[in-house]
Amino acid sequence: MRIGFLTIDWIDILDILLVAYMLYQIYKLIQGSIANKIFFGYILIYGVYLVSKALGMEFMSTILGQFMNMGVLALLIIFQQEIRRFLMVLGRSTSFRESALLKRFYSPKVSNENLSTLQSIVEAVKVMSTTYTGALIVIEKEDDLKKFIESGDVLDAEVSKRLLLTIFHKNSPLHDGAVIIKGGRLAAARCMLPVSESGTISPALGFRHRAAFGMSEQTDAAIIVVSEEKAEISFVNHGGIFRNMSVQDLEVKLKDYILKD
Repeated sequence: MRIGFLTIDWIDILDILLVAYMLYQIYKLIQGSIANKIFFGYILIYGVYLVSKALGMEFMSTILGQFMNMGVLALLIIFQQEIRRFLMVLGRSTSFRESALLKRFYSPKVSNENLSTLQSIVEAVKVMSTTYTGALIVIEKEDDLKKFIESGDVLDAEVSKRLLLTIFHKNSPLHDGAVIIKGGRLAAARCMLPVSESGTISPALGFRHRAAFGMSEQTDAAIIVVSEEKAEISFVNHGGIFRNMSVQDLEVKLKDYILKD
């Protein structure tokens, strides 16, 4: 197919569509963050470089060319978290477990152990929301949370309502930080989580919510947050949040999360 002096075939169209899709996914990942402004600033400089090169401005194009060469390495450093998230999105989209076709033939069941763990979490969250007790509970899925577990106090204990309430009691030395549940067991308490720097997070949300967002941006874990100020229950997963949930809604979300294992 010819458009003016250009000859375009189906490979060129496919190439353009793939690049457009990739740029769209990158934009979605950095939208609302500081990286967003840096990315568009880099694109602007690259545009000036192309124009100066086309106009034969040797001095300008040489300077900008050197900057572009160093800029690629700088971008890899600046956008390391965004690149990691982008690769994680690609990996999850090609996962066999996320295949809609395979889900028709494979329908996992919730084990008694998982149901017991889920029930203990729900009951503890219900009490903490009525007593305005702040809490941050992380539930591991496929991504290994070993480095986050090691940042806290390793417990490797059976999950129970009483244990969770004891840990998050305001006078407990373990109440700061997050509890991480791995394989149906309480792996560790007082764990440090990465704090999200996204500008899309509501200013009304506090440190616990930002830590939950940060964890969900870097892993496929599910995070439950109980607000100490508002007694609000939130469920965070894959960078999305469900706020002001009832205990019944939380239980449904957790069951859905476990079923997708």
